[in-house]
Amino acid sequence: MMAMVKQMVAVVVVIVAAAVAEAGDTNGVFSPCSDAKVKRFDGFTFGLAFSQKDSFFFNKTQLSPCDRRLSLGSTNSQLAVFRPKVDEISLLTVNTTNFNSISNGVYMVAFAGRKYAARSTPVLVADSQHTITSFTMVLEFKKGTLQNFYWKKFGCSKCSKKSAFVCLNGQDCAVKSSNCKNQGGSIDCNISIQLIFSGIDKKLTPLNSWYELKNLRQYSLYGLYSNIRDAIMDQYNDFF
Repeated sequence: MMAMVKQMVAVVVVIVAAAVAEAGDTNGVFSPCSDAKVKRFDGFTFGLAFSQKDSFFFNKTQLSPCDRRLSLGSTNSQLAVFRPKVDEISLLTVNTTNFNSISNGVYMVAFAGRKYAARSTPVLVADSQHTITSFTMVLEFKKGTLQNFYWKKFGCSKCSKKSAFVCLNGQDCAVKSSNCKNQGGSIDCNISIQLIFSGIDKKLTPLNSWYELKNLRQYSLYGLYSNIRDAIMDQYNDFF
């Protein structure tokens, strides 16, 4: 799968949206390119691929990054793999240090499965002047099988009064690249992805974290857990 693609250091910080019942992980599928049927609180493996937008298309059709017809391995593409628990709101973080090796803008696609080959639309992460640092993604399941990934947008209200940020396309807050730490600025431009679930699991239990999001929007999840993320990332940096 995706030969020669560089793996990225990624950290998962899990936030329990409601009281968590004791439950074992019954999902033995650990590859993001294999199909899985899951129940609530199982682990679920999926990937994020980062590359130029055109790299995700073959003959003008968007394919899963698992599809060997894509030439991701020859375009300095990068990969992060996660295994959050189904229906727990999670905060994923990705180190963007190596994004400079991807030219013509960095786009992100979430993917999982082979037969169903679910994949998100490509979403802009960074260009030569901006980096979008905050995303919300919905995983939609039908009877325990992943059907779709959706990017949820909340507009630019939180960045309109901050000089280091700009609003892109009326829906994304982006940091001006000159303000990022890796360009000599003071802002951590690693990206955070708030992960939520909808639909039903293989036991026909509704997945509720989508409905919890509205209540949790009043808090800054990334701010609450950035110190934990930074501590973990510092440990990784000691090895690389």
